[in-house]
Amino acid sequence: MSSVLYDTPGPRAKVRNWIYSGIFVVLFGLVLWWALSLMGEKGQLDADKWTPFVTDSRIWTTYLIPGLMETLKAGALSMVIALPLGALLGIGRLSDHTGVRAAVGAWVEFFRAIPVLMLMLFSSALYAPQLMDVPSETRPFWAVVTGLVLYNSAVIAEIVRAGVLSLPKGQAEAAKAIGLRKGQTMTHVLLPQAVTAMLPALVSQLVVILKDTALGGALLGFAELLSMNRQIAANYSNTIATMFVIALIYIAVNFALTTLASWLEKRLRQSKKSTGAVVEGDVAEVDAGGAAGVGKAP
Repeated sequence: MSSVLYDTPGPRAKVRNWIYSGIFVVLFGLVLWWALSLMGEKGQLDADKWTPFVTDSRIWTTYLIPGLMETLKAGALSMVIALPLGALLGIGRLSDHTGVRAAVGAWVEFFRAIPVLMLMLFSSALYAPQLMDVPSETRPFWAVVTGLVLYNSAVIAEIVRAGVLSLPKGQAEAAKAIGLRKGQTMTHVLLPQAVTAMLPALVSQLVVILKDTALGGALLGFAELLSMNRQIAANYSNTIATMFVIALIYIAVNFALTTLASWLEKRLRQSKKSTGAVVEGDVAEVDAGGAAGVGKAP
């Protein structure tokens, strides 16, 4: 089946694709074999470096699970704050008032241009005893959350703005024609339709938020998941094994997040189809159906 982006590959193209795929699998296997051989020579595959994750429950109850909880807590709080704040900023960038649009645009461009780590470091200095005097036990947590919220709300604002602007202009014109105000048009017409188009980008940004909590552990002393690597390695002398297990935990958590988002996107599309609305991705089906129906008797 052909697409608007590419044609269906022919027999020769299919053969080339199979050859390229085979070459990639062979090269990947060679690299993996080389890496495992090197780890084996250095003793990183010895059982005593991996069995503690199965035989010693303290490695989970003392380090990994508490670190994961701190990561999830900081990530969840940052998401809860950044999502509505980013949505408001995105709507502000679409305002008809030049002053509002310019002020919000300056805010978004400023915080989007600064590295999130710098925002965390600045927040940590702001919460120091000389200024706001946040307790030292919670200062790294709040510095991480503040940096993540400031940066990601600016990015989410651009996602929201782009999602709304991607809708056909007729949507806003139709809402205006029936007497809806700009705010009503945005909340009742544009945003609900743009959510489906924005969802993949929003989920990607939420995954970034969760992973960026590790920056606080690296430089601010935040006791998140990745920072537990140092303590585990100091007690069990298994840095590579610990990093591998932590990476698997990150993969599992982010996979669960993306799976939930995919399910939610599917439900949104189904609900819109049940109301007769045409959502992104259905246009090709409508066009194909219309083309196929030309010339047919009713």
